[in-house]
Amino acid sequence: MIFGRVKPLDAILATAEKKSLHRTLGPIQLTLLGVGAIIGTGIFVLTAAAAQKAGPGMMYSFIIAGVVCAVAALCYSELASMVPVSGSAYTYSYAVVGELLAWMVGWALILEYAVAASAVSAGWSGYFMGLLESWTGFRLPELLTAGPTWTMNGLIPNADISHGLINVPAIVVALAVTWLLMIGTKESAAFNAALVAVKVAALTMFVILTLPVMQGEHFAPFSPNGWFGPPGTSGLGIVGAAASIFFAYVGFDAVSTAAEETKNPQRNVPIGLIGSLAICTVFYLLVAAGAVGAMGAQPTALGVQPGSAEFTRQCAALVAQGNEPLVCSNEALAHVLRSVNYTWAGDLIGLAANLALPSVILMMMFGQTRIFFVMARDGLLPEKLSAVHPKWKTPHIVTLVTGIFVAIAAALLPVGQLADISNSGTLFAFFMVAIAVMILRVRDPNRVRPFRTPLVWVIGPVAAAGCVFLFWNLPVEAKLVLPIWGFVGLLFYFLYGYRKSHVGRGLVEVHETEVSDLEPPVPGVDEPGR
Repeated sequence: MIFGRVKPLDAILATAEKKSLHRTLGPIQLTLLGVGAIIGTGIFVLTAAAAQKAGPGMMYSFIIAGVVCAVAALCYSELASMVPVSGSAYTYSYAVVGELLAWMVGWALILEYAVAASAVSAGWSGYFMGLLESWTGFRLPELLTAGPTWTMNGLIPNADISHGLINVPAIVVALAVTWLLMIGTKESAAFNAALVAVKVAALTMFVILTLPVMQGEHFAPFSPNGWFGPPGTSGLGIVGAAASIFFAYVGFDAVSTAAEETKNPQRNVPIGLIGSLAICTVFYLLVAAGAVGAMGAQPTALGVQPGSAEFTRQCAALVAQGNEPLVCSNEALAHVLRSVNYTWAGDLIGLAANLALPSVILMMMFGQTRIFFVMARDGLLPEKLSAVHPKWKTPHIVTLVTGIFVAIAAALLPVGQLADISNSGTLFAFFMVAIAVMILRVRDPNRVRPFRTPLVWVIGPVAAAGCVFLFWNLPVEAKLVLPIWGFVGLLFYFLYGYRKSHVGRGLVEVHETEVSDLEPPVPGVDEPGR
């Protein structure tokens, strides 16, 4: 029975015991760790996408997304403290709900990591081209800086290439990071800390410069598309924007996976989680208020689907008139500052994004290779994928495959659609984590839990329902990707993984320790921030 294929939790925990860590982190360190991991790509590149869907009401969207993240994080923390090994939600699911659902989670995590890396690459492209034009006046043709506009006719995708054909800068940065990973470049904790400081300083400067020039009339109407968007549309309104900018919060996993290194995790993990999410929510609200108040954030026309061919045409017409609104910008925060005559500050924001975002791409691709590695070690993927280069000592094959996938997606899809697709995989994984926590409470109530989710029979269902709610409010295209991608994954599983599975063949040894050399040397960080 495939549902009976459960990787023994005791075998997984034996791995954890071999690499037990010293408990040194307190609540302040955990909170700062979370802030550094959460603040990333999302706030730099998705402000415009949120404005397209919700207008000024995106400020409510940040709160909704933050609340769902908080309850999901509390569930995540319990499993992370019990099973502090590589593999993330895939490993947790394997130990609790069995191989088939674990495979589906691991398959969905490809959408989380690889597609998210594509989204960051596309976001970097916008900031790079904006900074290049500001400094030199050079601008690549529009067809070479954006992918086609994709719409769905039933299940058949349609591509409009009139305003975009291929995103060349996104390809360049994705392949450059792939090459760095293949030859063995790793980030140091000090370098990561410096990049976090750059991101936080840039956003702080943005808030300081924009809040004094806010104009009240820019906030009206506050919610032009309502809570759920006009009838006949999908993914619009305040809730639709929340489903998209969920991307801006993911990274709180860094706190939950640091439970093994935390003093008094029962007290300090919730403080770190809720504290970092609260700080980032306030930060995001200030950034959103500054952007809306300084420039305005009204969609160009009510009822026009963001990312649609008609929306793209409207934006192109406005840009041609020299009247580019926030919702049309590929470098939202830099564009806001330039629009209020802080060109130098806009360039600094652009420079900060250009420096920091490739690091995020690198960490996401690290995460993807880690998931692939563990799945290959379990026999569910071809073990050739986990081959290590004799000179570079890196998983060069899986890294190259991942990099090509990331580059193609970044070249052909806009950042907003990529973020929505990534969110569909992330929300599914978090949904399974919430379910796994509750199942394990019933199946193995006496298991040692360094951190226990408070009020689990309230938090667990709320987390699962919150993930389903946000998923349901994603655009139709993003919602369709997950089941189609899942169907492809099931075919692969039954054609290959079911027969090759180590657990299915009675091999239960655990290999996660062999993955540790691939992890970024950042204490406590298991999954990258966005």
